[in-house]
Amino acid sequence: MSEPILKAQDLHKSYDLGRRIIEVLHGVSLEVSEGEFISLQGASGTGKSTLLHLLGGLDDPTSGEVITNGQLLSKMSSAQLAKWRNDEIGFVFQSYHLLPEFDALENVLLPARLAHANRAESLLRAESLMNRVGLANRMNHLPAELSGGEQQRIALARALINQPKLLLADEPTGNLDSKTGNEVLNLLCEIQAEAELTMIIATHDDNVAKRARRTVRLVDGLISK
Repeated sequence: MSEPILKAQDLHKSYDLGRRIIEVLHGVSLEVSEGEFISLQGASGTGKSTLLHLLGGLDDPTSGEVITNGQLLSKMSSAQLAKWRNDEIGFVFQSYHLLPEFDALENVLLPARLAHANRAESLLRAESLMNRVGLANRMNHLPAELSGGEQQRIALARALINQPKLLLADEPTGNLDSKTGNEVLNLLCEIQAEAELTMIIATHDDNVAKRARRTVRLVDGLISK
């Protein structure tokens, strides 16, 4: 096993709702090594999505630290954090989050444009990824013209456009029927293996979790021993 590329140290997360404070994570520590495929498994409300968001720098912990390559995320400026997320992290969400006014190809290209990557090279890579996820014939379709499974495949291609080191997927099959969900899961697993990509999937589904090489179970905001 290689050295960890991402560490979570004693993460706590709470939300102040005014009249009460909701504590979601109660001291989570985790090490992720390069090339690992990890599932974060637990029932709804156990803190899976919260932990995934903290690991990806989408939210800040109440206390504790997330460390990547020896650098504390808390010490990064907003610009540094945004660049790290766009360059090194690919995100796949349950609700796709495609921009409705952009066609499929434009959605895939968006992170590359934010990174000011070479336009011609990015276009070639986007077209290759669209082909890889089986949607070469849907490049010019708007999200509203695509099925849920097709939209999730577009979201996966978008997550991979900048060749990230880490892919974070939050219930990626949660909005899909079982057949389509299995197809998307198979695609995720194939791409992870082909690229030796580090991947963390948050899921409540045993069938999804068992595909990972390591399962981390969250119970009431803590990792279950």
